[in-house]
Formats: sequence, C-alpha cells, structure tokens
Amino acid sequence: MSRKIALCLPGGGANGALFQIGAVSALQDSIEGFDGSSFDLYVASSGGASVAAALATGLPVQRLYRAFVDPADVYFGLERKHLLRIDLSEWRRALPSLFGAMREAAGGIVALGTGVPSAALWQELDRLYDALPAGIFTLEGYEKFLEDFFVRRGIPNNFFALPKPLRILAHDLDSAEPTVFGKGAFESVPIARACIASMAIPPLFSPVVIGERSFINPGSGQVVHLDVAMQEGATVLVVVNPMVPMQLSDPPLSARGEAPRARGMPWIVNQAIRIGATRGIREQCRRAEASGAASVLLIEPEPEQSVMFVSNPSSHEARRRVLEYAYRRTRAVLSSSEDALGRAGFTLRPPRSEPPRSRV
Repeated sequence: MSRKIALCLPGGGANGALFQIGAVSALQDSIEGFDGSSFDLYVASSGGASVAAALATGLPVQRLYRAFVDPADVYFGLERKHLLRIDLSEWRRALPSLFGAMREAAGGIVALGTGVPSAALWQELDRLYDALPAGIFTLEGYEKFLEDFFVRRGIPNNFFALPKPLRILAHDLDSAEPTVFGKGAFESVPIARACIASMAIPPLFSPVVIGERSFINPGSGQVVHLDVAMQEGATVLVVVNPMVPMQLSDPPLSARGEAPRARGMPWIVNQAIRIGATRGIREQCRRAEASGAASVLLIEPEPEQSVMFVSNPSSHEARRRVLEYAYRRTRAVLSSSEDALGRAGFTLRPPRSEPPRSRV
C-alpha cells in the first residue's frame, strides 16, 4: 500500500501558528528526503488553517519562518489591526436593544432597594442577555489581508487550483455539524473565507456567513483533524498541536501574577480550551494508532513552556522565541521518536546544533 502523508494543524492562535511553522521547518531539516512538498494532504483549523493554506500552495516553509523572525521582513506583514477590528455592524444592531435593556434593568434595581428581585427585573436581565452582539470583533479585515497576500504572491484563492488537497475545518452554527471546506459542497468557498470561518471563536469573533449559513470555531470541539485525514486515506499523520495546557504549579509564578487565575478571564478561557483540545487530539492519536490504519507523529510543546503561547504575537522578540523553541522542541521530539519515525517510513538526518535565525 502506498504511503499518504497528512499534515494536521489544529488551532492555537497566532503564536500557535508560529509554533507550527517552526515545527514544519525542523521536520524539513531533520528527515531525509523530506521537504514542504512531501505532504500529500493538509488538514487544519483556526490559526493552523492559514499555515496549511500557504504550505498547500507550495510556499516554502523557510520563507514563512524568515518572515516572522526578521523584524525588517515584510513578506507576511500581519498586524494586530487585521485581526482585532470591531464588528461595527453587529454592535450597531445590538446597541439600541442593549441600552434599552440596561436602562430598564437599572430602573428596576433602583426601585428594588433591598427587597427581592421582581419578575419584571429578571425579564429585563433576560432581555439584556439576548441583546448582546454576536461577537466583539470581525475577521473581515484578516480575510482582506489574506486575499491581498495571495494576489501578491501569485497564490490561488480557491481549492480547485491547489497543487495539494487542503481541508479547513469549522462548524455550522445552526446545525452544529462539522464542516470540511475544500471538498464536496464546500469546495467552491474561497480559501481566505474558509480560513476566517475556521478562526471565528465565540465570543471574541462574530460568526462568518457563507451563503445562508453561519460558521464558527467551537474551540475544543473542533478536533476531528485525524479522522478527516484518515477518511481520505492518510496512512501517516504528522500532528503539530500547540494547544497544550499551561502547567504553572510553581508558587512564585502565582505571586508574580503569571497564573491564569491572576490574569483574568481571557487566560482562563484559553486554558479551558487547551485542556479540552489536547485531550481530544491525544485521544484521536491513540485511536488512529490502535486501529493500525495509520502511524502518528505527534509534536507538542512542553506543558511548562506553554505560557509563551499567550504572549503578544506582535512582538518580534516573542515571535522569534516561539519559532526557535518550536524548532528545537521538534528536533528533540524526533530524536526520541525513532520507532514512530521508522513505522512512518522516515529516516533522521544528522542533527544540527542551532535553529535557523535567518532563512533564505
């Protein structure tokens, strides 16, 4: 039976995508006869979708590596404004109802005094709940950024024209069904649009409308990458999962306010998603290996290093740290996984001492 290699890139935000770029770069440098075109199938979601889209078009991973590690390189000029753009249309829809509900609720609280909340007050609070916007930010700006990047680099924005098959995962908001962009009824969706649908994690980002349907990323529920790859005949699964939960058991970390509880709700939500996502991915890996239908190579950061993935991705120093750590970590995983590599048909090259700081 011929070998079919799938690269599975679960989400992980901007820093997770950097980890995946560093890991794939190390794979290429580490395995004999292996390069970015050695994958036969790409399955990805969230931040990993953009990485997979670039690789599936044939862009060299070394070029992506250099684009993020070199402050002077504008090859992939992603800025915070492309991702954090207020969804004005959604807020315009929600604000009148929101203000009305808040006014009525405030009046009810004033009239309440110290008594028991009235049924009318609870009704107004329910109205306030229903008046909230569908999301804080829109990903339309990132879609436009990707479209422009594709045009500048001569990359197709449709699945039909790709040299290698690409599958991008999301979920239908109304039916709760998983959606695989890039095949069947969803093959005609533009790649950039599929990428933002896969990134739309509530409540941060508004759902992405495609046709008459809305799509979201359900966080830890979007972990069917290996199943999708195996359904398409993949026999070797290379999984780069940056979503390992943070493990901060050292008391001084809490004293410095670095623990999730001290940092507030965004860190707590991030940790909750990481716990569920990693558990789901590892269970998929276990099932795939147990079935005997595929060999799995799982690359993850060390739990004690996961705190670097919630650092500011617009910082070039933070980007360089994640990329170089991903490169070293992947080399370490490969050197301790010779049995798994052998089953997958891979052979290691002699090790190199340092991760690349500047790629050609």
